[in-house]
Amino acid sequence: MMPIHTLSPASPTVAVGLSGGVDSSVAALLLKEQGYNVIGVTMKLWQDGKYKGGARDACFGAGEKEDIAEAEKLAGRLGIEYRVFDMSRHYEDTIVRYFRETYLSGKTPNPCVRCNATMKFGLLPRLAEADGLKFDYFATGHYARVERGADGRMKLLRAKDEAKDQSYFLYRLSQKQLERHIFPLGCMSKTEVRAIARKYDLAAADKPDSQDFYSGDVDELIGEAARPGDIVDVNGRKVGTHNGFWHYTIGQRKGLGVAAAEPYYVVDLDACRNRVVVGSRQDAVKTSLEMEDVNWVSTAPVEGRIPVRVKVRSGGAPRPGAWLEGNKVEFPAGIQGVAPGQSAVLYSAETEELLCGGIIK
Repeated sequence: MMPIHTLSPASPTVAVGLSGGVDSSVAALLLKEQGYNVIGVTMKLWQDGKYKGGARDACFGAGEKEDIAEAEKLAGRLGIEYRVFDMSRHYEDTIVRYFRETYLSGKTPNPCVRCNATMKFGLLPRLAEADGLKFDYFATGHYARVERGADGRMKLLRAKDEAKDQSYFLYRLSQKQLERHIFPLGCMSKTEVRAIARKYDLAAADKPDSQDFYSGDVDELIGEAARPGDIVDVNGRKVGTHNGFWHYTIGQRKGLGVAAAEPYYVVDLDACRNRVVVGSRQDAVKTSLEMEDVNWVSTAPVEGRIPVRVKVRSGGAPRPGAWLEGNKVEFPAGIQGVAPGQSAVLYSAETEELLCGGIIK
């Protein structure tokens, strides 16, 4: 494989998605140093008065004004053009609505995956171009890598920093999106990124990473009144009560409010009966899953049974010893917390390529 981006005397232009955080700030700085003509673009997602929000660092919250102010300061310091695009209504109609409806159907949403494909890598560059900005590439501060394979297809790979790898959140990107994307931090560690930020005295150098989708209480977004119901074991025996099944997620152990000799884990959410089903740790372990809405990334769809590594949550390394056949994934060693609605992302058994991903059915 060969890198897809090489500098030319023409000084290509790249639009960088700026969030006000250290990663996007350093990404813009590095591209500027490499000779690119850099433009900063930012998504405005928050509607004042719509929700209360909170104090946590998150992608969606009332602290957005401060983040935008930091991004604007950075653009001024780098001497680059900068624009903010109000995408708040679209975000409400797509991401927040999807978040709410998925929880109320008894499944676990993954808003960051949906947001990247439709908003950050989709609507944002389209709005920028519609506003008259001309650029050859689009870039973000995600920890991932992209290369062009010998077959001409774009390959999405895990970041060099395994602890910070964010390729899981990017599996829904299309070939068209990947073809014009640059990940400046893909071969760097978080420690190196912060060191660069400190060297250049960037305001975001020691800013904490966003750890959550929403800064406040997610009940605000769901907007559902308390609905008392039963917590039952796998045999249907009542062991406790709850005020709404959407407060729980598959695989959850803490905060159940159920006393037992052995810890209970949430193994199912029954939206129709308003029940939370709990069981033993073994009950929470699954050895297979079925995907829907599958997106193939680094390769065209593969037929037959192939070895893969699998992730069913964003954290941790891909689990080896799995097999994909059709839309079914098998992992004989078992994985805990396989939650419908979440994403299963599959990687090559031998390389760092992200093969495909889909929604756990």
